[in-house]
Amino acid sequence: MLKILFIGDIIGNPGRSAVANILPKLKEKHQINLTIANGENLAGGLGITPETANEILSIGVDVITTGNHIWDKKEILEYINSDNRILRPANYPEAPGNSFMFHRLKLPQDAVVAVLNLSGCVFMQNLDNPFHVVDDIIPTLRNTTKIIFVDFHAEATSEKIALGRYLDGKVSAVVGTHTHVQTADETIFPNGTAYITDVGMTGPKESIIGTRIDQIIQKFRTQMPVKFEVPKGDVIVSAVIIDIDPNTGKSISIKRLQELVNSNK
Repeated sequence: MLKILFIGDIIGNPGRSAVANILPKLKEKHQINLTIANGENLAGGLGITPETANEILSIGVDVITTGNHIWDKKEILEYINSDNRILRPANYPEAPGNSFMFHRLKLPQDAVVAVLNLSGCVFMQNLDNPFHVVDDIIPTLRNTTKIIFVDFHAEATSEKIALGRYLDGKVSAVVGTHTHVQTADETIFPNGTAYITDVGMTGPKESIIGTRIDQIIQKFRTQMPVKFEVPKGDVIVSAVIIDIDPNTGKSISIKRLQELVNSNK
């Protein structure tokens, strides 16, 4: 059995530190074969830099997916072409970097996992239709492997569920990111695709989706510009663990995970 750990949106330095603290324990406890994390908020809560990406990769994350904040830090624009472990959504019409990659594993038998990143369009940027884009990509991925993992970075629950249902039996897993609140709808669809609407965030517990509470409230009360900051404190690590049959590419189980990591700061 192939075990994939997917870590929800990692928020700033608190999120990075928490992952460094807990990841070795999680990998050993659950016998994880592949670790994927959404890292579009690694740098200060918005965007990703070469330094923050390398920090996460160096502590045991194998692949980084992203989303609508991928380009918030200009440093990533050139760097993303140099490391295929950092993915951007496939439905950007023209953008640097890769939207999918193949990761080879050494299990009781060799296995190759394809990891694909997509972005939603409802209440999001006006990108290419993810349903059409995934139709073009899936045949290429399936020519190499039956094990296909999709991070769908989207706002609307309906769009996420629709894509999950559309891909049922075509991919091994569709996990939602972006809204930072873990949902309780993890399931295996009838044709063997694992699904959850949102994995949740890896960020400060005392926050509003990773940002200082007072700043978010001020924004809602005044509708005036506010500079958002990531607060310090204890961190909730939100993730899922998915068991996949490497021979069929079908998922056997999906389990939600939330761990509280105490901060020393």
